[in-house]
Amino acid sequence: MDVVEVNGYTIEPWAKLSGADLSGADLSGANCIGARFDKANLAGANLEEACLYLAKLRDTDLSRVNLTAVWADEETTWPPGFDPGAAGVIFD
Repeated sequence: MDVVEVNGYTIEPWAKLSGADLSGADLSGANCIGARFDKANLAGANLEEACLYLAKLRDTDLSRVNLTAVWADEETTWPPGFDPGAAGVIFD
């Protein structure tokens, strides 16, 4: 996925999306390397096959988010208690 605008936010590597409302957004295949999603609302979003290497997702609403085949690494931070492996995330 090339750089795109979703709900008024630019989705690209290293994007600053803290507090963004991306609920229900289609971010499938998005390149979100290093993106900051802290306190963002991703409820119901589709992140299938997105790249979340080095992304920050602390305090992010990941309820009903499709994380099938999402790529991440050990530096990606998740909300407390969230199990990315059980959600379908693939670690490199």
